[in-house]
Amino acid sequence: MKTSFDFEKPIDDLLGQLDKVKQVAEKTKVDMSATISELEAELQRTREHIYGNLTGWQKVQMSRHPDRPQTLDYISMMCDNFLELHGDRTVKDDKAIVGGWANIDDQSVMVIGHQKGKNTKERQFRNFGMANPEGYRKALRLMKMAEKFNKPIVTLIDTMGAYPGLEAEERGQGEAIARNLLEMSVLKVPIICIIIGEGASGGALGIGIGDRVYMLEHTWYSVISPESCSSILWRSWDYKERAAESLKLTSENMLANGLIDGIIPEPFGGAHQDPALIGQTVKQQILTDLELLIAKNTDEMVAERIDKFCKMGVVVEQ
Repeated sequence: MKTSFDFEKPIDDLLGQLDKVKQVAEKTKVDMSATISELEAELQRTREHIYGNLTGWQKVQMSRHPDRPQTLDYISMMCDNFLELHGDRTVKDDKAIVGGWANIDDQSVMVIGHQKGKNTKERQFRNFGMANPEGYRKALRLMKMAEKFNKPIVTLIDTMGAYPGLEAEERGQGEAIARNLLEMSVLKVPIICIIIGEGASGGALGIGIGDRVYMLEHTWYSVISPESCSSILWRSWDYKERAAESLKLTSENMLANGLIDGIIPEPFGGAHQDPALIGQTVKQQILTDLELLIAKNTDEMVAERIDKFCKMGVVVEQ
């Protein structure tokens, strides 16, 4: 069953009218091409207006669409010869984070990302994409392996946050994320990070330090989700729309504030409308950046990465 949001109702209504007109034309053999053309033009205008003026909360909804491509989808679309690697060599294999060797065209890379799952059984298996400390330690182990063999790293970020359970805290959730921030900042290989869905808090940042950080057009990246922000400030989820606007969490907001390096455009209506197209778009962006980053001097690349993140949040009073 097709999933649509409240703000997409005008589009659904026009699609319904268009289908009815086409059915009538087919049954009665009456020429209704003029009506069909008029409805198609109105549909295009409506789509452009809606998708060109999405609010912060509407973008959050788009990022959570159940049909939206996830990490394993991008790997299958972009990569050849994916060899998944498992475990952190300490506790267990965290299924919320997947990673391994792959080829993007002729370039060998280490690809790592969150995996939420597509149905109830998968989501439980993947813990809804919320990683435990062993997930971040697995990610770091794979990054260190990539550095050892001088191969670039690509991370795909899509999580509601790091798992907040008591057992995760007991095993050092904060330390594991902090360790990743430290180690990723000085890895001597190119790192490209792409937010493909939700980018929430330290759970996203734990694999989000890179030479290039991108967001897909209809994604969000913030220290907290709008619902959690609303519950803290107003003691209710009813103000999540207001919280989403105040958090400035959209790709446009993040680019304007200098917190990401670019926005990757999505197919009209979202990545789920044409997964093959967004897969090819992301692949091309990765290949373009890798060509530039691989040619750089290693020490210069690392210095630029550190400098970029050190500048974030700095305010200079005139």
